[in-house]
Amino acid sequence: MDFFVLSLIAGCVVYVFQRRDEARRIALLGSHLGQYQIEKLMETLTEGYMRALGEADPARQQQIWSMLSTTEAALCEQFKRFVTEFAHVDADLTRSSKLPLSIFYTRRLLPASTFDFRKVLSAHAQGICQAVNRDAGANAKHKAYTLMAEMFLMQHSCHWFCKSKTVASTRLVMRHQTPYEKVLESVTPATRQAYGALIAG
Repeated sequence: MDFFVLSLIAGCVVYVFQRRDEARRIALLGSHLGQYQIEKLMETLTEGYMRALGEADPARQQQIWSMLSTTEAALCEQFKRFVTEFAHVDADLTRSSKLPLSIFYTRRLLPASTFDFRKVLSAHAQGICQAVNRDAGANAKHKAYTLMAEMFLMQHSCHWFCKSKTVASTRLVMRHQTPYEKVLESVTPATRQAYGALIAG
């Protein structure tokens, strides 16, 4: 059996195990997120913010901001509940690779190259709720931009956990036309510091 055939077989084995590991992580996260309306609330807020930011009439713009306040509060409340529940998942199952590309079972083979996804979610919960509870007033636009950045970064972390950092960053650009670095710059300093400490490696 020549080297090419052996390499092909090895590649197929790696692919199967990689897909199996990804499927496990996707199922784990989905089983917990599925109990909440977090994704729908995020979509509603994003669309609402874009509509408000594009509104020329100040009175109409203010009306949109006011209408979104209930959705903001619901997002904060539901995400905190989700994070509290997910914190009880076995730590061994929530390790995520810091490497650009995911390698199956990194949590066992290279534990030093992983981070605890539960702690990252906790940092996101604090950042989202901090942005939600910020007094809008004359800074409604800044609040909207900050909260969108917090939501996008959290979504990036979820895709990172399920797939890899490279895939998550690509999806961020495709869905929101915003690079990962820009989103990281736009979240609150507290989120950026807490998040950076957890994924550093």
